Amino acid sequence: MLVLSGKGGVGKSTVATQLALALRQAGRKVGILDVDLCGPSIPRMFRVQDRDVHQCDSGWVPVFVDQEKSISLMSIGFLLEKPDDAVVWRGPKKNALIKQFVADVAWGDLDFLIVDTPPGTSDEHISTVEALRPYKPLGAILVTTPQEVAVGDVRRELTFCKKTGLRVLGIVENMSGFVCPHCSECTNVFSKGGGEELAKYAGVPFLGSVPLDPQLSQSLEEGRDFIQEFPKSSAFPALVHIAQQVLDSASQRSS
Repeated sequence: MLVLSGKGGVGKSTVATQLALALRQAGRKVGILDVDLCGPSIPRMFRVQDRDVHQCDSGWVPVFVDQEKSISLMSIGFLLEKPDDAVVWRGPKKNALIKQFVADVAWGDLDFLIVDTPPGTSDEHISTVEALRPYKPLGAILVTTPQEVAVGDVRRELTFCKKTGLRVLGIVENMSGFVCPHCSECTNVFSKGGGEELAKYAGVPFLGSVPLDPQLSQSLEEGRDFIQEFPKSSAFPALVHIAQQVLDSASQRSS
């Protein structure tokens, strides 16, 4: 399952991270593949950025978030000598690494593999779809923010999915209002409803709106489990609802 958007800064990594945590809470084993090679952020969001990747007979061993090994990660962030090293690679080298991440990582028996992608519709996206095609990926979740500029970029991602034969599971509107940490009132800092309108236009499900929540931001900065620690947060029901729709979609496909 790919998490996509036509632009940066809309919160793809946030959605990928929280979706993994929500699916874990539902009893599923989840892998996260970070193919944002120039800006890997998944390791830090799980507070495992100092871990090393090891080899086994089956290939690379992913980094496990917990002792139960319910969430496993693979990212170029684990392979850099220094966290501030820049990845200055041409397309072919990027494509080769992505194929390795899919085929040569000992993911084990997963219920879901979530792929966090960079902005756009370029080499990394094409390579990821091609590498995953033999495994019959569930589909893609598209992330946007409410503004028309962001929605316009995500329309291009819809075209990408159509051209590559990638099923769109639905659209998530992130940063949909700001939740006051004192009174919990939600204020529409940006415009509202762009994601839902885009879903209607494209004829795909609207999975929900996730507000800007200081507790969510804090948990991401500190690598904490937002789903477990902040069940009363305004963002919590939205994230759990999105995860449930993913579960329902997977169940329908397997039946």
